[in-house]
Amino acid sequence: MSFRPNSLKFFRASILLLMLLMNNEAMAGDIKGKVQLSENKNCSEALIYLEHVNGSFRPSQKPAQMDQKKFMFIPDVLPVLAGTTVNFMNSDSVLHNVFTPTECAGNFNLGTWPRGEFRSHTFNDTGCVVTILCDVHPNMQAWIIVLQNPYFVKAKSSGDYEIKNIPKGTYNLKIWCPFYKTKSVRVVIKDSGTLQENFSLRK
Repeated sequence: MSFRPNSLKFFRASILLLMLLMNNEAMAGDIKGKVQLSENKNCSEALIYLEHVNGSFRPSQKPAQMDQKKFMFIPDVLPVLAGTTVNFMNSDSVLHNVFTPTECAGNFNLGTWPRGEFRSHTFNDTGCVVTILCDVHPNMQAWIIVLQNPYFVKAKSSGDYEIKNIPKGTYNLKIWCPFYKTKSVRVVIKDSGTLQENFSLRK
């Protein structure tokens, strides 16, 4: 088997790229743990994330989605990368509205629309915690958290969570949950392995 000069260069470049990818994967670790709420309530609204990771992270071109169904926002906590567009659906047979009083999101009001339609908004301000409300139904409430990087996860109903393949480094790990005090802790991710970090939240 013989390689032409161009084919040989491509082969060598492919091997080098594979080695770099394998090396980067080896220099990554995981964080896992458990979230406990003071009232032993469901933890699925708790968001755990790294506050800042070096690099530039582009959001998906596919919009995220928040539905209005059975007079609830679904999901009621939606984490997104900065620059993400969110489609606000209406799956109920009544009119719904979407607005926010949150300044860092632009105090927008998307108006009111019927079942089967949606309105969109793009969230650009990193670190913004956006309260989403319905002007027609004051009992409806949700939150959109705008993040700098994709290293985030929502806890399971059991309270368990895991963030995988975090690059080696020192980070600020935060947890946010509606109506509970936000907590943060400094963590060090080594070349490999899993770091255990548990949280106990109080209102």
